[in-house]
Amino acid sequence: MDKYIEKAAVLIEALPYIQSFRDSLVVVKFGGSVMEDSELTKQALKDIVFMECIGIKPIIVHGGGKAITSKLKELNIATKFINGLRYTCSKTINVVDDILHNNINTNLVNTINDFAGKAVSLSGKKILKAEKMFTYDKITNEKLNLGYVGKITDVNIKKILDITNKNIIPVITPLALDENNQTYNINADIAAAVITKKLEARKLVFISDVPGILKNANDENSVISSIKLCDIDKLIQNNIITGGMIPKVNSAAEALHAGTNKVHFIDGRLRHSLLLEIFTDSGVGTQILKEYSNLNIK
Repeated sequence: MDKYIEKAAVLIEALPYIQSFRDSLVVVKFGGSVMEDSELTKQALKDIVFMECIGIKPIIVHGGGKAITSKLKELNIATKFINGLRYTCSKTINVVDDILHNNINTNLVNTINDFAGKAVSLSGKKILKAEKMFTYDKITNEKLNLGYVGKITDVNIKKILDITNKNIIPVITPLALDENNQTYNINADIAAAVITKKLEARKLVFISDVPGILKNANDENSVISSIKLCDIDKLIQNNIITGGMIPKVNSAAEALHAGTNKVHFIDGRLRHSLLLEIFTDSGVGTQILKEYSNLNIK
């Protein structure tokens, strides 16, 4: 009997969160090695189906880096990264387009529907406008060409809302078109943040293969459970936020500045991490808040 009482207690703990988030837009960025493991993928998507079932309006933006790299290797097309961004030549953009739409996106949509959820594929090319993006050498400040990598200039939020208002989950590919209908590759973290910003969504959640922002990069138990927007620069300066986490956190900051209440970083390897982070008092990952900081970082 005790285990049933414990289950009931969990539901009661979640009740105020369920009530608070009903009808709220929540953008979920799906990525990392979680997408390489079918069981982890199913687990996370089942959580998202649960969210939609209780009245939340989830929106999925997914990456596909490892699957794209694998396909490029199979086709003998060199993979090159510049400042953490994939250089995208004319051959590469075709592979990116194919893998994102016909492999990853299709699989995510079908899995959600298999769980009796309702999902639909939404190509970024139908809702995202972009212009060519450049990066710069960190030492010389020389402009560097990234090929067909784009910077989002506009989001057609009406098409997204038309779907969520029907209680259907849009699953969005991080691709965009410019004014000449040229396809551009978009960093999925940035795409999720910009979409969150334009929608003024309640939350942005990054699901990946790390437990959150770590105080010690070599210790997965050193998760910082909560930081404030104004902590970010200090955490970067102190080399606590490093590498690929920097663009994720900067994207999160942009979404927060635009009106999003919270951004979460959670570990998709942990069973039901998405639900635990959103619907429990303690949470399991890192949340970034807008409030002023009292964080003491040496």
